[in-house]
Amino acid sequence: MQPSLTVVPPRSGAAFTLAPGDRLMVVDIEGGQVSDVVFFNRHDVEEYVSNGRTIDYASKIKFSNGDELWSNRSNIMAKIVEDTVGVHDFLLTPCSLEMFRLLYPREEPHRGCHGNLASALAPYGVSPDRIPVAFNAFMNVPVDGVSGKLSVEPPLSKAGDSIVFEAKMDLVGALTACSAPLSNGGSFKPIGFSILPAGCEPDDETDSGSAI
Repeated sequence: MQPSLTVVPPRSGAAFTLAPGDRLMVVDIEGGQVSDVVFFNRHDVEEYVSNGRTIDYASKIKFSNGDELWSNRSNIMAKIVEDTVGVHDFLLTPCSLEMFRLLYPREEPHRGCHGNLASALAPYGVSPDRIPVAFNAFMNVPVDGVSGKLSVEPPLSKAGDSIVFEAKMDLVGALTACSAPLSNGGSFKPIGFSILPAGCEPDDETDSGSAI
C-alpha cells in the first residue's frame, strides 16, 4: 500500500519532521500548482536550506534528480531522489503580504507562502524572519541567457507529478500550496505530500508524518 497523501488546501501550508533517510514526496494533485518547500535543522533552526550555497556548490540554478540541497552552514540537508517534472525554481522568495501589495495591487492582499510557512513553522521555534528562499517545486521560471531577465510561466507539472526529497539530517520541513496567481497560471489548487520512513519500501503501509 502506498503512503497516504496529506492534502494541503489551496493557499495554505503544513509542517512536519524528517529523520535521516526519510523520504518526502511532494505531489501536484491536479497539475499546474507550485509548492514552496523549506528545511531546517531540527536541533538548531538557525541552520536552514540555502539557495545561495546550493547554487554555489552545484554551479547551476536548475535542480532535479540526484541534486543535493545545502544549508547555510554548508551541510547537505536533503537530496532529490525522484523527479517526474524536472522544472523547478530555487531563485524567487516566497510570496508574502508585502509582495501582494507591491506586485498584485488589484488583488485582495494575502499573507502568501511566507505567512503560511511562518504559521506552520511557529510551533518549531522558527521566526518569520528566518524563513529562507524556498525550493519552489514545480515553479517554471525561465531565465534569459543574455539579459538574465526572469519570467514566471505556468508550471509544466501535470496531475500526479511528483518530486521526492531524501533527508540527510534530522529536519523540520514545511511546504505550501502556493498563493501567487502568476506562479500557478492564475488558479489555486491543493498540494499533496507523504513521508516514507527510512528503510520502508514504497508499497509499505505508512502514516504521512506530523503535518500541522
